[in-house]
Amino acid sequence: MDRPVKYAVFGSGSWATAIVKMLCENLDEVGWYMRSAYIKEHLIKEQHNPSYLSSVEFKISQLKLSNDINEMATYADVLIFVIPSAFIHDELLKMTVDVKDKIIVSAVKGIMPETGKLVGEHFHDVYNVPFENTAVIAGPCHAEEVALERLSYLTIACADESKAKAIAKNLSSDYIKTSTSDDVIGIEYAVMLKNIYAIAAGIAHGLGYGDNFQSVLMSNAIREMKRFIKKRHKMKRNINDSAYLGDLLVTGYSLFSRNRMFGNMIGKGYTVKSAQMEMNMVAEGYYAAKSAYNLIEKNERKDKLPIITAIYAILYEGKDPKRTFQKLTDKLD
Repeated sequence: MDRPVKYAVFGSGSWATAIVKMLCENLDEVGWYMRSAYIKEHLIKEQHNPSYLSSVEFKISQLKLSNDINEMATYADVLIFVIPSAFIHDELLKMTVDVKDKIIVSAVKGIMPETGKLVGEHFHDVYNVPFENTAVIAGPCHAEEVALERLSYLTIACADESKAKAIAKNLSSDYIKTSTSDDVIGIEYAVMLKNIYAIAAGIAHGLGYGDNFQSVLMSNAIREMKRFIKKRHKMKRNINDSAYLGDLLVTGYSLFSRNRMFGNMIGKGYTVKSAQMEMNMVAEGYYAAKSAYNLIEKNERKDKLPIITAIYAILYEGKDPKRTFQKLTDKLD
């Protein structure tokens, strides 16, 4: 390709805004699709996203903004999707252009709830995108710390190492260090699962459990994550790498974690609905808990995955958090 490779980000939340900021450190022009015309107009006038990471100022001449998903999918060679998993299916129904020759990058942090498929699988099955043209962005990295330009780390997973390295290079900067992996499926599942475990950590905190229990919870969570992923995609991986354990820890412990915050509210007595209404951001773990539970229900014994099962029971079956966690403590070691 003679011309520069064009990148576009799809979504307007905090993580999408952070990724646009990272790309703007390296690229002359970055495409940005957002459903909201208000956010687009505000960006043009005020140079920042009015709803998320509003401290981040953009040079508008560097951005190609659009409310038309097909315009942006046509414009870019690398399409980075950062739309919450609960909404991405409906957004993609609007996309009619041929993207089979594009590189599709998922920063969704969840799977498609309508089908139970990973984002890469969906693009392969529906849009005929080869698996070697799909990639995943994983942390450990909170958008709020990117906004503050605090040192952060990303892992880019792609079956094609050269593509992973090219994406990683365009996301790197003085405050963003990147590495690459070929475990696309495992990392995409890990990115989903860590949000469920962060809700568990939040509930535990809200119920009054201390640091001693939290350490046991996270220790069990990483082993549970390993069992879940291994069942679905057996390959050599080190579950202690940053993309798995690191991302789990920052999501479980950080005050920036919306999933931990959501869980904390439930532990303190909020209903699921009232906690969702109180938050102005999507807690991906809520949707992930149902998707993960539906997968394990068909394939394996639920007692081998007690944390996922407990969080599903609280969020979807109306089980009492206090009693559910009392039972969960007996299953952890």
